[in-house]
Amino acid sequence: MSSQPPSAEVRQITVDEESAGQRLDNFLIRMLKGVPKSHIYRIIRSGEVRRNKGRVGADDRVAAGDVLRIPPIRLSGRAEEKAANPAPPREFPLIHEDEAFLVIDKPAGVAVHGGSGVSFGVIEQIRQARPQARFLELVHRLDRETSGLLLIAKKKSALKALQDQFRERTTGKTYLALVKGAWPARLKVLDQPLHKFLLPDGERRVKVTSREDPEGMRSVTLVKVASRLQAPHELSSSSPEGFTLLEVTIKTGRTHQIRVHLASAGHPIAGDEKYGDFELNRLLQRSGLKRMFLHAWRLALTHPLTSAPIELQTELPAELQNWVTSQKSH
Repeated sequence: MSSQPPSAEVRQITVDEESAGQRLDNFLIRMLKGVPKSHIYRIIRSGEVRRNKGRVGADDRVAAGDVLRIPPIRLSGRAEEKAANPAPPREFPLIHEDEAFLVIDKPAGVAVHGGSGVSFGVIEQIRQARPQARFLELVHRLDRETSGLLLIAKKKSALKALQDQFRERTTGKTYLALVKGAWPARLKVLDQPLHKFLLPDGERRVKVTSREDPEGMRSVTLVKVASRLQAPHELSSSSPEGFTLLEVTIKTGRTHQIRVHLASAGHPIAGDEKYGDFELNRLLQRSGLKRMFLHAWRLALTHPLTSAPIELQTELPAELQNWVTSQKSH
């Protein structure tokens, strides 16, 4: 079903087979391109959106044949401009594609979706680049500054099957992370609950918490030393023990999990602007490392349609590999 522009009149939208099972909020966000999420939640909460003439909640799932009443929607000047100027179409480096899903190598610095001050992300750009695609949905997320493997479902059945694998932790997700200092080889398992909180300006942060914290979410990270790197002279004052390249496998997919677990162990990720060593980051920028050194490297999963095992991998992007090589040559 194609998305519809905002309208100043009441509309009726019939849910098609491909959209059946989606949450109402996600369905409307997809359908009402350019309408701020806050506005969509407001019209749902107020009861202005009706399903088959009855009230409906944001987390209710729509079924094929449902008739949704959408109230008149007038946009502010900025929102109108956004609706008139959709995301620029863009394809990303393709690692795998079949009838069920595709896997791209996401570059650092690109959000996976719009929101939180970002007008568009990977998913909006791919949808614009593939106007004929009936269904494209993110299976999972990567932080904006993290590069690497990102899965996008092309069928609703594939989306559900893949998300179930992520939730049940049957996927194998391994990242490459360069951290400050000499990571102790014996430290292989980080099993510490994480607690989300907001800064006074509303920005989201995560911290390690105690097992007694009712808001703490169990988080397990496995760490293996891949190689060690001596710090060149200009970085030795801030990281006298050099750096360690780690293979990091997450058993749980919590927000900022790897970044917080490694930082709390005393070895923050190089270039991490939220949880890192800020003095070291300044020197790293000067030495040519312009981003956080975290890359979604390997992914093992079961194919959602054939049940065959699949292993995917994408090597370090050039800007990270070149930086490592340049440090070794000092």
